Amino acid sequence: MNQLQIFLPCAAGVEGFLADEVHQLTGLTGHDLLMGRGGVLLRASWRDALLLNLHCRLAQRVLVQLAHQPYRSENELYELASSVAWEIWFTPRQSFKIEVTAQHSPLNSLNFAALRVKDAVADRFRAKTGVRPDVNTQWPDVRIHLHLTTDQATVYIDTSGESLFKRGWREDKGDAPLKETLAAAMIAATGWDPHSEAPLPLYDPCCGSGTVLIEAAQIACRIAPGMRRRFAFEKLLPFQAHVWQALKQQAASAEQASPVPIFGSDVSHRMVDFAQRNAERAGVGTTVQLRGGDALQRMPPCESPGIMLLNPPYGERIAAAGSAGRNAHDRAAERASGAAVGREVAQTEDGGEFFLQLAAHWKKHYTGWQAWMLTPDLKLPGKMRLKESRRVPMWNGPIECRLFRFDLVQGSTKPRRTPATTPGASDHAG
Repeated sequence: MNQLQIFLPCAAGVEGFLADEVHQLTGLTGHDLLMGRGGVLLRASWRDALLLNLHCRLAQRVLVQLAHQPYRSENELYELASSVAWEIWFTPRQSFKIEVTAQHSPLNSLNFAALRVKDAVADRFRAKTGVRPDVNTQWPDVRIHLHLTTDQATVYIDTSGESLFKRGWREDKGDAPLKETLAAAMIAATGWDPHSEAPLPLYDPCCGSGTVLIEAAQIACRIAPGMRRRFAFEKLLPFQAHVWQALKQQAASAEQASPVPIFGSDVSHRMVDFAQRNAERAGVGTTVQLRGGDALQRMPPCESPGIMLLNPPYGERIAAAGSAGRNAHDRAAERASGAAVGREVAQTEDGGEFFLQLAAHWKKHYTGWQAWMLTPDLKLPGKMRLKESRRVPMWNGPIECRLFRFDLVQGSTKPRRTPATTPGASDHAG
């Protein structure tokens, strides 16, 4: 097992960042590290597979490719799976599950395709050992992945188990938690490097349960994302406990205090409490500095400019962002009780007034900062009357988003334009 074909799937748009991360972790280059659609393919060792599970922040899984060939029918999938030496990977005493993904497959039923592969695995074990392993669709010991295109079939064994975004620390979460892998991709896209000669502070003013902050803090403290969870490879036959322990000890010895401050705030004190508890479980409880506060009022958390990175509230979540997002019923109750509203309130369902006020607040108080915002609203810069300096395409699950960069300088807001006269901006990931 000195040379394995390993595939690391990732969210669309993240492939380049993932390839850079794999190069930094393994040193692989050239034909040993190829970027494809939806992931990165590499030639590496079994030890590298363990290393990537432990350290990789952007991949969804670490899959070892075991077979690949053209196909036209389910019987050919049976033959393909039968050719794999499953007995060198696990024993018939262990349970397994077949998972199928497909892009434009001509087969009528992916369930039947999975059934044929399951039969092939079970029949090979029975022929070799006289015993068939059990299938467990809920908590299998071994996950086997079948990926189908229009004419090619690939079989993988999963070394990760649960998806790698499950770091093992997030128990407290809000209504719309951001996946850790997407938070890490946002950080990578900004180019933020806490270990550079002059690192910039990082601040999330709508931090929710703290996903962006905790990912950033672990990067700053050199804490491996997989240190607090278990992996599927621990149940596979090639697993050697002493190799895994050596990798974990090496990772633990590299941990350090953060060289740069990391701040977060949220209008909901309940979410700030969630973020604090999550940070403590992730080993960065004393690294992140958390406070409650309205995004439309919170002043910069430090004297020197830095990077703001946020997945701002949108639609119904605007109500949780600050008083500019409160609904008419809440505002009426405030007036009835004699409370001062204090500033303008949201006047559009999509939160246009909230974002306009947020941009004005930033322009006045955050001169010199970079603000990066992930949003599904491709017209958000126009609503904020800010001109973006970059827009990076990203996907939040099935939702197409953009990560906009705004360079906040005096006079950076632009005059309001009508939708008919607003020119379109082309996407670029540069």
